[in-house]
Amino acid sequence: MKEAAETIGVRELRQNASRYLAKVKQGQRIAVTDRGELVAYLEPIDEPRTTYQRMVAAGQVRPAAGSMRDLLAEIGSPPPAEPDESSPFEELMRMRDEERY
Repeated sequence: MKEAAETIGVRELRQNASRYLAKVKQGQRIAVTDRGELVAYLEPIDEPRTTYQRMVAAGQVRPAAGSMRDLLAEIGSPPPAEPDESSPFEELMRMRDEERY
């Protein structure tokens, strides 16, 4: 974790909030204390860089709670196709071939 560039008390923050927020906007990290006890950090936010990160930040998607391996272990294998049925892969390939030309 980054060290704070500056440490201030709650009263100092209350009296000069705009000044400290300007420092944070410039990239500084500021530790806030209450009677000498560290209670908070003021630091710049990390802007989401990818579409996925923006969607997570906006609450449009949730990050995965587990791995794909865990999910597959939980739900098991799909039932085998009936002898007279084509597999999902074969069906997709047939559909793809029909649409190509």
